[in-house]
Amino acid sequence: MGQGESTEAPHLTLEQLSHTLAHRFAHNCYTPLELYCFNSVFRSLADRESGVRYWSEATLCRFLELPDALSVGPVMFQMASYLGAFPFPSQAPAILTHEALLKVVTILTERYGGVIRKRGREVWLREIYRSMAVFDRGARISTDDKEKPEASEPQTSTSNLGFAIDAPGDEDDLGQTDEDDELVLAALDSMDAVEVFKHGEQSNVHHSIIPTDNLLKLTQLLLLIAPIDPQQSLSTFASQLSEDRIKEIRQTAAIVLSSFGGIEQNPGVTYRTFNAVISNCLPFMFEGLHPLFEHFLFAKDFDLSKRKANEAAPTSDTHPVIPPPKAIANPEPILRQEGEILNHTVLNQLSFFIKGTELFRRLRPLYSGNTHGFSMGSFEKQVFNWRAPSILLVSGRLLPDSPSNARERTLSDMLPPKRLPSSIPDDDDASSTTLTFGAYIPTQWKHSHKACFGDASTTLFQLSPMHDVFAASSFNADYVYFNKPPTHPSGVGLGSAVPHQTSAHSASHGHIRLGPVSLHLDDALEFGIFTHRAEGGGSFHPSRLPCRRRRDWQDRFEIESLEVWGCGGDEVAEAQRKEWAFQEREAEARRRINLGTGDIDADRELLKMAGLIGGGRSGGSV
Repeated sequence: MGQGESTEAPHLTLEQLSHTLAHRFAHNCYTPLELYCFNSVFRSLADRESGVRYWSEATLCRFLELPDALSVGPVMFQMASYLGAFPFPSQAPAILTHEALLKVVTILTERYGGVIRKRGREVWLREIYRSMAVFDRGARISTDDKEKPEASEPQTSTSNLGFAIDAPGDEDDLGQTDEDDELVLAALDSMDAVEVFKHGEQSNVHHSIIPTDNLLKLTQLLLLIAPIDPQQSLSTFASQLSEDRIKEIRQTAAIVLSSFGGIEQNPGVTYRTFNAVISNCLPFMFEGLHPLFEHFLFAKDFDLSKRKANEAAPTSDTHPVIPPPKAIANPEPILRQEGEILNHTVLNQLSFFIKGTELFRRLRPLYSGNTHGFSMGSFEKQVFNWRAPSILLVSGRLLPDSPSNARERTLSDMLPPKRLPSSIPDDDDASSTTLTFGAYIPTQWKHSHKACFGDASTTLFQLSPMHDVFAASSFNADYVYFNKPPTHPSGVGLGSAVPHQTSAHSASHGHIRLGPVSLHLDDALEFGIFTHRAEGGGSFHPSRLPCRRRRDWQDRFEIESLEVWGCGGDEVAEAQRKEWAFQEREAEARRRINLGTGDIDADRELLKMAGLIGGGRSGGSV
């Protein structure tokens, strides 16, 4: 600067480069109407001090309508303050000016593709991690990231620990640094300013952690807002926060957080653990941030009278009033009715790894053991006519190591004598711990006497006491089976092969051959068995959670609740109703066959036409 005209972007200051990126975001990532709405929202709520318009933490929390009960406001403001400095982490925390807030919205809604070519999911998640992380040089010592000795503590200090992740350190793996900053590099490359990165604009995720408490608070918010729409006020969900619902959300958030492992012993979550868990078990966890921050793109009618009265003065004490959202007449409920296992919080937990478009406003109860009866016949009647994907959920209490009654001994005799340990530690109260497993079945249910059904999108999962997901493998296709005796194994399950049946006698003897990663429910729907062998080799991949790596276990439990939910719209439900009506008419027609008229030959002919006698079968005496 100051040496004549130059078109080389590296000669621009960081502030000028940041302005250029915000300008490109504005004109390449938004429609004129969206940009107008954003400008209107920002100006209507911005404070002014020393000639600078900005948003405070209180303003951001009030606009997003974050519930006080979850105490998530400071976490969201930290994320926004970091992302507002993008792509220059050394400038964080940023004041949320117009340009900074525009960058926050662009990144959190993943609209940056119009400017930045790098759009990989992992790249985006890395920026989300950085926005929540704090610098901790010793974080890798307390986790499994112990590849290299630690360097000396840098002498850099900051007043906001939340952004000390970007403190310069002695990087041993400089070759990996470029990979970790792909989104930053892509942003700078779009402005021909990569030289800035080479001269120190690098951020370090390898010696950082997300504080456990911060991740817990954000998870609670995400469990609340998972089904939110871009124009739907968060207050519609916050109004449902009774004491019981808050307790429920906190318990579920703690279960989700247990996937990251050792949260009670460790101060936070490292990037490697964060990336492994989110990528494999919680791929859609942050989806709720998209519509939440798209609220900036829908202008509302604000009361600007207070702002007009004294436009130039600081307005930290006066803010325009946000009117309540306009109610939608007869909105479709997110979940038509709750079950014993599935409620709104569990539904939102499911949306962390199953697309919300398959779940929200599309689930219908098909079968409940405590309503329709714990029998294979009732299960078949309620579920088999559903010609769309479905979700099976089962929960129960862990059985003792030694059988305590005849039913448990019968189950034990069906299994190999060598028993794997339970997944619940011995020091925990196993008898009071609820185990919840489930499966997403993408195809219609059917009998599987000779072969299993399902496809590569079939998913086996655990919802409590730990959140885990076991994706289908391509090793074999033994995904789902439904068998009645004498087919062996008889019952309902996933991940175990259905062997060729030689005879009822031979099939009725011997142990059940359970798959390496499998769930089996016996034919009385009384007991369940979940098996996990770390070597894999079956229809489902073993756990990819770092805290469960190389662990074998088997949980045997007594079933307390069993549910099947259909994923589909009204057209699928109508097809099921028509099939039920057809079957009922056929059954009624068979019942109304006019027998006992005295004409034995005519009665016998009717029975032959109905297929009840003939072909070597006898209908008995008529």
